[in-house]
Amino acid sequence: MTLSRRTVLGAAAAAAAVVSTATANVTATPPMRPRPIGLKPMTGDARPITPEERQARLAKVQGLMQEKKIAALLVESGSTLEYFTGIHWWISERVTAAVIPASGPVIIVTPFFESPSIREMLQVPGEIRPWQEDENPFELIAQSVNGAAKGSGQGHGVNDAPLAVDSNTRFFIVDAVTKASGGARATVPGSELVRACRMIKSPAELALMQIANNITLAAIRHVHGNIQPGMQTADVSKLLSDTTAALGGGGFDFSLCLLNEASAFPHGSKVVQTVREGSVILLDCGCIVHGYQSDISRTWVFGQPTPRQREVWNTVKRGQEIALETARIGAAVGNVDKAVRAFYESKGWSKNYALPGLSHRTGHGIGMDVHENPYLVRNDLTPLAPGMCFSDEPGLYIPGEFGIRLEDCWYMTEQGPKLFTPLARSIDQPV
Repeated sequence: MTLSRRTVLGAAAAAAAVVSTATANVTATPPMRPRPIGLKPMTGDARPITPEERQARLAKVQGLMQEKKIAALLVESGSTLEYFTGIHWWISERVTAAVIPASGPVIIVTPFFESPSIREMLQVPGEIRPWQEDENPFELIAQSVNGAAKGSGQGHGVNDAPLAVDSNTRFFIVDAVTKASGGARATVPGSELVRACRMIKSPAELALMQIANNITLAAIRHVHGNIQPGMQTADVSKLLSDTTAALGGGGFDFSLCLLNEASAFPHGSKVVQTVREGSVILLDCGCIVHGYQSDISRTWVFGQPTPRQREVWNTVKRGQEIALETARIGAAVGNVDKAVRAFYESKGWSKNYALPGLSHRTGHGIGMDVHENPYLVRNDLTPLAPGMCFSDEPGLYIPGEFGIRLEDCWYMTEQGPKLFTPLARSIDQPV
């Protein structure tokens, strides 16, 4: 479960560092961290998405644009740009964006000095239109959209067909492109176009997600066997991150560790916690393999669990099972969330999203982004379809005491849900 992990974890790590420094004179020195020695990468069978598959994605989204009489789709740097073109680029004040016309090759607008790198990564037929530092990239984008409209034949005139905009494209870009075109071209949301492509994963995508999940589960297993009393939150997170890297989890990985009372905070606390006898240990982590994400959570107790901890753990495990039992082709994804909540409420937990109870949705879509549409939240009416991928994480949180979260990812098939990783067995055997 990650709301905005780069932000949340970065802030938490910074806060933890400050607190740790401030309390260095009053806390025991933590033990030496075990290093992930002898681990080998698990990515030998990982195969990147082929240019041919990316071209098929473009053909699909272009067909949808033609049906809806849309001139082009505007996509800036991020996962959607990579999804369609293979270009893995970061968001910056210097705009790099793609204009995907309703027909014909894509147009990439990028700073001149970045164009050699962009050209190396582009995996589909396209034209790179660079802009110099003293030039206006938005005028270049607007001109590219106008040319796309003329070439696509969408409408009788250049300004008839609207420009669709990917939901991750920043407002200042859309605003500047609109002004550069004189406000003559309408803009419409492009989220449904992108969702129609990205929600359904191909066999190649599922294979990469399987490897990423394998790595993450193996990393958790290694950390579970190497926890020592006296380790602090940052020590466990660092060991988890180092282990993930040693196993081949490349790119951005997140390694969230919640200890003791902080386990009741779904995404962490600034208060430094230490492993001790009876500590609740909650790990929430993932990695990226060729652009595709994993997301797994495990919770256990260091030492002997109390009857209360064991009961809550078993309830969450049953919540995971109910989520999978509820998922059926054609049913609304929100039904999964409703079913889990009904079970929890029957056990005396708070109604709706109140505490103590399940304060967040039961799960989220996952793929190139760790959070994608659709979501396992009760108001999401998207029908379940083969190829959709989700997390299953119906945690329970008791403020001031502890929280339990178990999370595994799965994908929908005609026969029902299929897990990437097996559910945890028990609080004594979480991996």
